[in-house]
Amino acid sequence: MQIPEHLSETIKSVHGEKGELWLADFDQLLLQCEEQWGMTVELPSPFTLSFNFVAPGVLRDGTAAVLKLCVPCREFRTELAALRLYDGRGAVRVLAADEERGALLIERVSPGMMLAESELGDDDRTLAAAEVMRRIYVPAPDGGEFPSVADWAAGLGRLRQRHGGGTGPLPERVVSRAEAVFDRLLGERSRMQLLLHGDLHHGNILSSGDGQPGWLAIDPKGVVGEAEYGTIPLLLNQLPPKGQLDVIRRRVELLCGALGLDHARLLAWGFAHAVLSAAWCDEDGVGDIDGTLKVAYWFEELLAELPTS
Repeated sequence: MQIPEHLSETIKSVHGEKGELWLADFDQLLLQCEEQWGMTVELPSPFTLSFNFVAPGVLRDGTAAVLKLCVPCREFRTELAALRLYDGRGAVRVLAADEERGALLIERVSPGMMLAESELGDDDRTLAAAEVMRRIYVPAPDGGEFPSVADWAAGLGRLRQRHGGGTGPLPERVVSRAEAVFDRLLGERSRMQLLLHGDLHHGNILSSGDGQPGWLAIDPKGVVGEAEYGTIPLLLNQLPPKGQLDVIRRRVELLCGALGLDHARLLAWGFAHAVLSAAWCDEDGVGDIDGTLKVAYWFEELLAELPTS
């Protein structure tokens, strides 16, 4: 099995030597999963591969499944834990898993069309995603199994550590403001903490004909935070070439109405997260820092539109 070069380079960039060893043993890992779970994997994979290997397969009893192979890490463990906690409610079900090997076998959703590919208009897509959010959001479990938004926000501290107290390729002004926003919002302890998907966008929501037409989430990261924070990936995905700000503004309006969210908090979280994402690009050596900062400026513009009290 030849792993696509772009996936191989991403794995090396994100995981370093551990990723290189994983790539070297990949063929053996794939064979072990087929033997362990009595399945045949469809190769080459028809799926878009970005950070992990994902391919459809069939079990001996004819059950259609999807095999996901990851470099073992905390993010894999939290994805598995989140899917188990959702237990098919608004998300795909886990059929089997091997945590030590970073292998996950999940149900294959049928028809499995991504929300991004549907013929729905943007408003209806946004409302469909809001319903998925409503189904999967559950109170954060005890025990610290999942990272929190506060844990994620520490990425800005690592940015300063890498650059001797400075902000490297990111402007000092936006980083300082993002740090202040995180401090303010995280310091308000009265907000309900939920287990969020963490990456719920149009490509991670699939159509399901399970009894009635509906939508199911895939690939959760699993992060503890408030509901407003969980909307951000959807706001920024599948934007048109022009008029992006108008589309984001409308999506915010719809999500706040459908889920009873706080408009100002949602936009503030969006700004802070966009700056954090730019810091992650710097940290991992992948991604578009300038494009991500542009998103932060969009959120600043939307915040400036809000009436002052």
